[in-house]
Amino acid sequence: MSLLEFISNDLYGFLFSQTAGFIPPSAVVIGLTLIALSLSLFAFRSSPKIFLLDFACYKPPSSLSCTKEMVIQRLKMHGNFSDQSLEFMRNLMKTSGLGEATYLPEGLLRQPMDTSGKAAREEAEMVVFGAVDELLEKTQVKGEEIGIVIVHSSNYNTIPSLASMIVNRYKLGENVLSYNLSGMGCSAGLISIGLARDLLKVNHNTCALVVTTEIITQGCYMGDDPSKLIGNCLFRMGGVASLLSNRLSDYRRSKYELIHTVRTTTASSDLSYNCIIQEEDHHGHMGITITKDLLIVASKTIRSNVASLAPLILPTSERLLCLTNRLIRSFHVANIKPHVPNVKRAVDHFFPHVGARPVQDEVQRNLGMSERQMEASRMTLYRYGNTSSSSVWYELAYAEAKGRIRRGDRVWQIAYGSGFKCCSVFWKVIRTVDREEKNPWSDVIDEFPVVDPHSREAFPYVFEPSKSK
Repeated sequence: MSLLEFISNDLYGFLFSQTAGFIPPSAVVIGLTLIALSLSLFAFRSSPKIFLLDFACYKPPSSLSCTKEMVIQRLKMHGNFSDQSLEFMRNLMKTSGLGEATYLPEGLLRQPMDTSGKAAREEAEMVVFGAVDELLEKTQVKGEEIGIVIVHSSNYNTIPSLASMIVNRYKLGENVLSYNLSGMGCSAGLISIGLARDLLKVNHNTCALVVTTEIITQGCYMGDDPSKLIGNCLFRMGGVASLLSNRLSDYRRSKYELIHTVRTTTASSDLSYNCIIQEEDHHGHMGITITKDLLIVASKTIRSNVASLAPLILPTSERLLCLTNRLIRSFHVANIKPHVPNVKRAVDHFFPHVGARPVQDEVQRNLGMSERQMEASRMTLYRYGNTSSSSVWYELAYAEAKGRIRRGDRVWQIAYGSGFKCCSVFWKVIRTVDREEKNPWSDVIDEFPVVDPHSREAFPYVFEPSKSK
């Protein structure tokens, strides 16, 4: 019996055993179904339509492509790593799920390695302007039509901000609403979509430009703490720009309609808060610690997020289970786990954050996804590495390049990261997307999917297993 079947049967059994004898089961079903449908109707009628005109993922030039061994050699030449740390990073990269043609910024490939503020700004301008230039060319939207700008980069902060850098470059209006987010981790790209949605609800007849990236020039850890070395092996150069609109006139030329965004934060838990944290080691080297509790925290947070998303997208029978579970837990009728619904019934395309191979395996196992449903995530990790909050967009671009996005399809993006946070965004495809010329996968898409020859080898950093089976 699968996890989903077990939870569903357990919930049904509890519900009807508690009501037997004094409330007919049919009355419970009908009552809760009416509540769920009423809430759905209210949410639908109170929300304006928001469209995604298009998006553009930045593809670095081939001169910045590097193999895994090249990364190791760069770190060896620049840092003062022990032989044990170098071997650990070599083994971790080998089994991480990354391929042999990911990208590093120019500063990290220079001789000697350049991690200066100037080099970091050069990376930021290359990625951000590259993505936005392509997006504006694809959509033919002019600067004066953009009323909202949202930018996120966790590690890199500069004055003026990246948001101001965009306003200056594209000469946006004085009344533009600009927001610069930082430190919010790999889920921030989708969180930014949620913020754009909220702003578009109250600012009419305008467009929102959302840019998310991770500037990694200054992000290398130069110590010997294994929990901080993981970032050196996984994160790579990349970014995305997306353009949302609340103008009804943009409907026909848009690709997707935004249906739902759901955000879950478990930062009140010390275990969650500390599982990914930036700190110095005992020698003063700054790095991002990834603790062995990551999979436990990620599993719990993702399950909670899915439980919140499910009532919004699932058929009535599954909505009933989710609503009943929430009522039982809210009123402390019984101590039961959050119901993890069979979301596969409501989704045509699934794009989870790439993370690393152990995280992908955990997500696949917990949500019962097939290898085909995980394909875009695994291939994005292989081709582009972990580009942090922009990774789910490279996955969507992968599906577009494959010609799989058809009118009426339902698209689910889910990202998770430090905090610990998880955010889901659910789209409906407005028009069939043909294989496009301007796509970061266009020149290699026919070579994918590929089989990672090291996919079955043990990951050298052992995480504590989650309790879900």
